[in-house]
Amino acid sequence: MRFLSLGVLLVGGFYSLSALASDGAALLQRLVQAERTQSFSGTFVYERNGSFSSHSVWHQVASDGVVRERLLQLDGAAKEVVRVDGQVQCASGMLADQLTDTQLRPGRAFDPSKLSQWYDLRVLGDSRVAGRATTVLALVPRDQHRHGIELHLDQQTGLALKSLLVNDKGQLLERFQLTHIQVGEMADEVLEPEAGCRPVRSAPAAVQPAQAWSAQWLPPGFSLNSSSERRSPASDESVACQVYDDGLARFSVFIEPLNDATAEDVRTQLGPTVAVSRRLKVVSGDVMVTVVGEIPLGTAERIALSIHSPGEARP
Repeated sequence: MRFLSLGVLLVGGFYSLSALASDGAALLQRLVQAERTQSFSGTFVYERNGSFSSHSVWHQVASDGVVRERLLQLDGAAKEVVRVDGQVQCASGMLADQLTDTQLRPGRAFDPSKLSQWYDLRVLGDSRVAGRATTVLALVPRDQHRHGIELHLDQQTGLALKSLLVNDKGQLLERFQLTHIQVGEMADEVLEPEAGCRPVRSAPAAVQPAQAWSAQWLPPGFSLNSSSERRSPASDESVACQVYDDGLARFSVFIEPLNDATAEDVRTQLGPTVAVSRRLKVVSGDVMVTVVGEIPLGTAERIALSIHSPGEARP
């Protein structure tokens, strides 16, 4: 599947565009402000890897600035998430066991000046989503180490009504699209979770010494966001976790002791998410290094190959 407008940009360049990057930065800044100040509810569809699901969303900004969100899947297996200021409070189904603080993105906090170093911000024109007029903003990567994003921003409120994640060949990796939106205050009751929404309690995170594990190569613009150590859900072993981002894209690096267990290298992609695992031989015992994130597969492979522990790697 292809989305032509951003796909043409990624493959063919920018010769037909004359909009200034400063216009794109202003739109991005308006989006940040809109999500911090405006309450809304609605329904949206989510597409990944050719699979669709529909959801309800409630986004409430309280008078003290606290943002509460509730997401409820309307088809398939029951899934629900409630967040307060970007931190998950409860989740249903397997999500309750899978979510940890290091895997969660807070609410959008885009920094246009930082993003413009790694993405070309381009205004593509006008569109229409959920019956509302929108302005289309493309974030086109300046290199091959990140994906392009197309945002359809509501002209009245500045909110994102549609987003498309696209690879360098113009292929659609992920779609988020509102089909209905109502802007304004809502009753507190609609943000109350259903009975199956279980509290998410993260294990205390211990800070990993920066010198313990490091990447000899990182894509330009990516930096370490957090470093922690947690207990593996599959064993009693501690798993080191490092999270990197460029202000928009994010990936995580996990290092888990194998203790002589059999494990093979893995290279896979599901929609926008890639996972690359490789066995690393170290003096203290082999470990499995896994890179997971919404970045190109080749980039994830190069990161995984560069992970090392100073003084530990065998020749």
